[in-house]
Amino acid sequence: MATQSGSASVEGVLTHGGRYVQYNIFGNLFEVSTKYVPPIRPVGRGAYGIVCAVTNSQTNEEVAIKKIGNAFDNRIDAKRTLREIKLLRHMDHENVIAIKDIIRPPQKENFNDVYIVYELMDTDLHHIIRSSQPLTDDHCQLIGSPDDSSLGFLRSDNARRYVRQLPQFPKQQFSKRFPNMSPAAIDLLEKMLVFDPSKRITVDEALCHPYLSSLHDINDEPVCPAPFSFDFEQPSFTEENIKELIWRESLKFNPDPMH
Repeated sequence: MATQSGSASVEGVLTHGGRYVQYNIFGNLFEVSTKYVPPIRPVGRGAYGIVCAVTNSQTNEEVAIKKIGNAFDNRIDAKRTLREIKLLRHMDHENVIAIKDIIRPPQKENFNDVYIVYELMDTDLHHIIRSSQPLTDDHCQLIGSPDDSSLGFLRSDNARRYVRQLPQFPKQQFSKRFPNMSPAAIDLLEKMLVFDPSKRITVDEALCHPYLSSLHDINDEPVCPAPFSFDFEQPSFTEENIKELIWRESLKFNPDPMH
């Protein structure tokens, strides 16, 4: 099995009795179930691993598959992977990228890589917000340094001490910093950029703000039916506990035993 990626041919090798196929992408082994068929092409790389575009032969849909290698080497990274899966599955909305599949590992006992399948997007947020302009003090802390009354929501004494020892800045007038913006835009910005989240404008209030009146449509703004559960964030959860939970997430997409 082979696929074209640019001008180079990427050979695929069947594994686990032909149920999976393994590719070598930039020196990284990339193993997916055989319903994901060539051509396969890398579309992104990062500290997490590698992302490849490939076609789901069952739906004839091109998708993006992210490999998170060595996902259970430490609890922080393992929990980050589980958190991403649970949050994206919870946020079922057209403007939030959807998880299409979590590839079921060939073996439950000894898997260490996680493959998450997403909708394939034309670009990503990194490319949208990327700027070559260096950050300077002129770009920082506009809302001013928080006073003690704004630090009450921080439950950690260490966090409060850290914030207090940072350089102090006075709050700046947004209308002077952004003289060409409309008063409504300035008002919304000032209500959103508040350090204490309990004093910040709520999502519902922001949607009803005059600045967003041309975009506001109560019939096309679904409300999540249930709050997100952070039960898996328990400090007592080990890497193996998290691994078990990710295995269960993969079963929700692939409940039937594979032969």
